[in-house]
Amino acid sequence: MIASFAIASLGSLILAVFPSYLTAVFSLFLIGSGMAMLQVAINPLLREAGGEEHFAFNATVAQLIFGAASFISPLVYSYLVLNLEKGSSDSNFLITTLSKIVPEDIPWISLYWLFTVISLLMVIVIFVSKIPEVERKADEHVGALKTHLELLKKPTVILFFLGIFTYVGLEQGVANWISEFLNKYHGYDPQTTGATTVAWFWGAMTIGGIAGIVLLKLIDSKTVLVIFTIASIISLTAALFMSGSVALIAFPLVGFFSSVMYPIIFSLALNSVKEHHGSFSGILVTAIIGGAVLPLIVGGLGDVFGLRNGMLFLYLPMGYIMSIGFWAKPLITNETIDLRKKESA
Repeated sequence: MIASFAIASLGSLILAVFPSYLTAVFSLFLIGSGMAMLQVAINPLLREAGGEEHFAFNATVAQLIFGAASFISPLVYSYLVLNLEKGSSDSNFLITTLSKIVPEDIPWISLYWLFTVISLLMVIVIFVSKIPEVERKADEHVGALKTHLELLKKPTVILFFLGIFTYVGLEQGVANWISEFLNKYHGYDPQTTGATTVAWFWGAMTIGGIAGIVLLKLIDSKTVLVIFTIASIISLTAALFMSGSVALIAFPLVGFFSSVMYPIIFSLALNSVKEHHGSFSGILVTAIIGGAVLPLIVGGLGDVFGLRNGMLFLYLPMGYIMSIGFWAKPLITNETIDLRKKESA
């Protein structure tokens, strides 16, 4: 964990000190690598520290914190950029310090100075913290190459890999282009209204996750997946083709209805195989590369046919995700509460 935050801090510092396109590519690679390492370390630690019987609850809380942080970060970005770019009477220590080290023409670099400091603070916090030793459970070990090859021969594994690939691509494909879309078609400032709408996209995803937890106790997960995907398709359609005021609400609604997709697809996947869950989990995690591929396709199509038409591509991953609710055949289904039996009792 210390190495993860140290690598992320180094990546942020490089871009903050030497801002350019090439350093941005290298910097984002380092930050992404550090955060990927962190995810690998945190899951077994969370299970050990909180207790195996509380792992699902603690993991859900962690996901909600992720959504909350994603909601706050665009607002922090807007605050820093506006105060540094236009000059502000707000002369607090943060703005005063950043104004001395951030070039006037690229105020967004201030965010990477902030990342650097936060990552270094986390290195110190983890170093001085008493963290329990983690003893990995059998299902947390990743199998040999032979096991992975055997899994990759199974159509179910490939289909669920594509499920995670399309979901992460959809999530990033919407979030990455919200601000540009609102600016291009409705004239909204990307540094204020655009950033705020992106923040609400992630905030609504957090709220949707809470709603999803309740529904999964009442309805089969496949049904929840189909219903929420249909609702996200309707929301995206409204965002793309209706007025600007509607788009400001519809884009966050896409986030709300997308919230249950990842956990449902992941759980359906693991519950669809009898063994090698650790190796299968590793294969599924690599599918997050969809978050790099699909937004690039949307941008490429947008350059040729216009951004609105480029974002129509996102209907394809939505359609695939919805199909999972029809063809998935898990060996174990999610436990639901039978309200009729409860009332009878």
